Amino acid sequence: MTAVKATPTTPPPRLPVRDKAAAGERGWGGASPMLTRLAAEKATGVLVRERGSLHLVDGHVVHAESPSAPGLELLLTAHGTLGAEAWEAAARATDDRHATTRLLLDGGLLSPGALELCHLGALYDAAYFVLAPSSTPGRFRYGITHPIGGVRPVPVAALERETLRRRDLLQRVWPDAATDGAPLVRADPVAPPPVTARQAAVLAQVDGVRTAPDIARVLGRRAYPTLLDVRRLVSAGFVSPRPPTPATRPAPGTGTGTGTGTGTTDSVGTDPHVTDPDITLLKRLRDALEAL
Repeated sequence: MTAVKATPTTPPPRLPVRDKAAAGERGWGGASPMLTRLAAEKATGVLVRERGSLHLVDGHVVHAESPSAPGLELLLTAHGTLGAEAWEAAARATDDRHATTRLLLDGGLLSPGALELCHLGALYDAAYFVLAPSSTPGRFRYGITHPIGGVRPVPVAALERETLRRRDLLQRVWPDAATDGAPLVRADPVAPPPVTARQAAVLAQVDGVRTAPDIARVLGRRAYPTLLDVRRLVSAGFVSPRPPTPATRPAPGTGTGTGTGTGTTDSVGTDPHVTDPDITLLKRLRDALEAL
């Protein structure tokens, strides 16, 4: 018998391991890979996505807008920080050399601290919606600047971290995003817990038509804290998304399963924006048991 001598084999090359600290600095795994690339190239322009836009200067975010979030103008004027007439006058006087915010500061109509606070609040609020998951690709237009002007540029990595933190917090409070955009209706909890003054103000605006962003505008408040208040009210049983009307339900035989049609497969049971009352009750029971 001939002995066969084993020949040593070269171990396979190790797969590259991504450094987590470096990934955090670069925004890897964040809300928008495209935004991360624009930050790396220090781009200036506007990133347009399905739910709004982000304005960049030298790779930093200087302004954000979304139809779902109250803008800087409303946050400044809703509670008397700035008169509406003063804002309108500055907006009319804005040109290529004079941004709206610079005119307000130079005219002594607004303090730098108040402007920065409201600007950052509006920016992070709008960015939360702009960076929401979307099936629509974003597009970037180079060289576009916003007439409002920059106040405090925000690094992209910081913006993405805060956006993901906000998503996680909302998920922990109430794990159903349908409450963020659906019309809200009042409920009648059996043993209602006490509510804060902020939550009571939100609850007073629930009329079966307004959504959480609508309520934020009516109250002149930032959108994200209002989303939190609404989810806490839903969790406590005070509020629920308005059930869909019969007209919005799919016709019999058009859903998934054993049907032979070739149309879409969505149905009421799989619509992420529809909340079944039984599911809502089960979620409340689960949260109550976890709190014990």
